[in-house]
Amino acid sequence: MPLAEKPSFFGKLAQRIGDAIMLRPSIDEETVDDIEEILVSSDIGVDTTMKISDELRDSVRYERLHTKEELMQSLEDIIAGMLDKGERHKICPDTPLVVMVIGVNGVGKTTTIAKLTRRFKDEGKSVMLVAADTFRAAAAEQISAWSEILDVPVIKHSEGADPSAVIYDGMQAAKSRGTDVVICDTAGRLHNKKNLMNELAKMNRVISREFPEAARETLLVLDATTGKNAISQAQEFSQVAELDGVILTKMDGTAKGGIVVTLADQFDLAVKFIGVGEGMSDLRPFDPHEFAANIFKDHAESEEEDGR
Repeated sequence: MPLAEKPSFFGKLAQRIGDAIMLRPSIDEETVDDIEEILVSSDIGVDTTMKISDELRDSVRYERLHTKEELMQSLEDIIAGMLDKGERHKICPDTPLVVMVIGVNGVGKTTTIAKLTRRFKDEGKSVMLVAADTFRAAAAEQISAWSEILDVPVIKHSEGADPSAVIYDGMQAAKSRGTDVVICDTAGRLHNKKNLMNELAKMNRVISREFPEAARETLLVLDATTGKNAISQAQEFSQVAELDGVILTKMDGTAKGGIVVTLADQFDLAVKFIGVGEGMSDLRPFDPHEFAANIFKDHAESEEEDGR
């Protein structure tokens, strides 16, 4: 199954690269220069683009690439290799499992938690939600609403309560009920990094002390459509928390797909899931090789149609 319904990033990037290659009489380093300019303007980022283009130049120079197809395949392999983080793409299979979900307001964090809950339930796991984002107005109410819809228990306190106290009660409840997966909604305030770091550290200490047998995942939710702003958020959060991976929301027809490559390269982060729609089933595991192949798939298909 495709990762998304043909995001515009894929088709446009492939089309521009294909056009650049066609304008050249042969495949050479000047062709790579043209591709480099296209990648820089595609939301991938300068540093990451330089790495890609350097590898591509080596391929042209030493592997003697002669055709457009060979160059496209080499570029696909380079991007796939940059994205591939091995087993880190997969969420921890062990249970009990505690998942800490962080992210700023507006990125789709609460909806993503609901989609994760549905995935775990579909796998036959019992799930509990912990509403530890006690500073954002109505955050607990939103989590509670989803808990009713999805028929899972939720642990919450009043607005403004100590998040670590909510985590404590959540760990106690999860242990007593034998819960497989505990998903914790946590604050994502970036205006004071020191306070956020201390808050997350305190919550993690509570989990380690009260539920030491549980496996752990800390996932950052980012809105793919915000481009460079999402990259800035990844940089900020990576300084205050040990991230196990990223969930990218809104990877639909308007998504800026280049952010995926930048996250993998600059922050060594594995993308765990991508959100490609509003439905509960629209949170899909990320496959780096499928993603890289899809960048050029649309353009190849359109060329085949043109040739008929």
